[in-house]
Amino acid sequence: MAKAAKPGKTVRTVKIDGVDYEADQLSKDARQQIVNLRSTDQEILRLEQQLAIFRTARAAYAQALKTMLAEKPATEH
Repeated sequence: MAKAAKPGKTVRTVKIDGVDYEADQLSKDARQQIVNLRSTDQEILRLEQQLAIFRTARAAYAQALKTMLAEKPATEH
C-alpha cells in the first residue's frame, strides 16, 4: 500500500510511457536515469536553438552572396 503524503509535502511524480510514478518511490538508479534524460533533453534543446541560429546566419550569407553576384554579371566561358 502506498504511503500518504505528509501534510504540506508535495509529491513529485514522473510520467513514463503514460504511467505516473512517485519520484521518491523510485530507486536511486532510476532517479539518476531521469536526471540523465532531463539533462539530455536540455542539451538537445540548446543544440536545436544553436542550429536555428546557424541556419539563419547561413541564409544571410547566401543572400549577401546573391546580392554581390547580381551586381557583377557572370562571365561566360
